[in-house]
Amino acid sequence: MTEHPIDVLDDMADQVAEEFEAYRQPDEFKDVSLVINNNDPDRPTLIVHVDREEADTLADEIEAFLEERGARTQRERHSDTDVRVLATVD
Repeated sequence: MTEHPIDVLDDMADQVAEEFEAYRQPDEFKDVSLVINNNDPDRPTLIVHVDREEADTLADEIEAFLEERGARTQRERHSDTDVRVLATVD
């Protein structure tokens, strides 16, 4: 039986948190934040928010990391320092 998409995204969020932990220090502003948007139960989305100088470089790494694990990704740009990588799975 296949896993539910929300469970897969939750696992991916844990993997991103571990792989990019240097950008998620607990006592500092986090350059990488993770949220799972489950407003649409048929299409939950992992949102990886990159908020730092040269956000595109780190967003590229995160996007490649997620795609290697089977996610489909897309980006939202809110400014030069504010990029969101949206990941979905089937």
